[in-house]
Amino acid sequence: MNVHEIGHVAGVAIEEITLTGPGGLSARILTFGARLAALNAPDRSGRMADIVVGHDRLEDWVASTTFAGATCGRYSNRIGQGRFVLDGRVVNLTRNEGENQLHGGPEGFDRKVWRIISASDRAVTLALTSPEGDMGYPGRVEARATYRFDAEGRFWIVMEAETTAPTVVNMVNHAYFNMAGQGAVLDQHLRIAAGHYTPVDDRLIPTGEVLSVAGTPFDFSQLRPIAQALPGPMGFDHNFCLSEPLLPVGDELLRPAAEAVDPASGRRMEIWTNKPGIQFYSGGYLDDSLPGKGGQPIGQFGGFALETQFFPDSPNKPQFPSARLEPGQSYRHVMAFDFTPLRP
Repeated sequence: MNVHEIGHVAGVAIEEITLTGPGGLSARILTFGARLAALNAPDRSGRMADIVVGHDRLEDWVASTTFAGATCGRYSNRIGQGRFVLDGRVVNLTRNEGENQLHGGPEGFDRKVWRIISASDRAVTLALTSPEGDMGYPGRVEARATYRFDAEGRFWIVMEAETTAPTVVNMVNHAYFNMAGQGAVLDQHLRIAAGHYTPVDDRLIPTGEVLSVAGTPFDFSQLRPIAQALPGPMGFDHNFCLSEPLLPVGDELLRPAAEAVDPASGRRMEIWTNKPGIQFYSGGYLDDSLPGKGGQPIGQFGGFALETQFFPDSPNKPQFPSARLEPGQSYRHVMAFDFTPLRP
């Protein structure tokens, strides 16, 4: 295990943890936002590349508004009009995207300094206390995020939480991936295990409909280039409703969620989860003003996010799977990644 201090945020020390897995796999985690800062995966020849988009300097992670790599919460994605009703009471949230709240608000989990509670060469668990009223949410929440490699070379992200009062919780990992390491991702191939998606209005809030992907740009039922069909000039920022059954993966029951491939290198990633949805964001609002790694700007479509989750605006959409969390219950969100490359 390699843990070292890389700087300070508001006078608080920020630590970086390096994890190693079998076959040369490795990852770097920051305590600022419980953030996945790097993840090295092999191509078909065994050459490793960092497939997580981000920055070289702590000050750039702090300055960024892209949520890159962060553990976001309490409620990730969007809550329309920054409010919802819970047990007959209106809960007003701190808004940070016009009239909406996005990814838990302007001082959400992504802006907090998490504390390390356990660490080894292959795993680290970080914790955060979110007080009553944090960004408007009821209840005090104790949150944890665990990153680990297993003996088979899978990479796991587990997000957990408990609450002292009824509330809503939807923690996500907001890593941007680029299977080539750098450059635009539009020619990379993607499959999403979803037969339906949730259309959105002009504020990117779900309308409440659940529509078939068949015959639309949202049909990723087979591996295809991201650019093959775009829903608009800025690409995708939509929730897909996962449709595969839960299957045993290690000691967990998870459903297939997505597969991403760089055909040129053969680098490949599969994602499984226990949550019902996945947000695919193709990075249309990334741009050259964002300093990337190695002195290169990130650029538009420089990375894509695949955020497994409850659906956006679920607290205002009773027809969507519920994100409610009660005292005595445990929220648990599991993601598993496999990086077995394509073979020649």
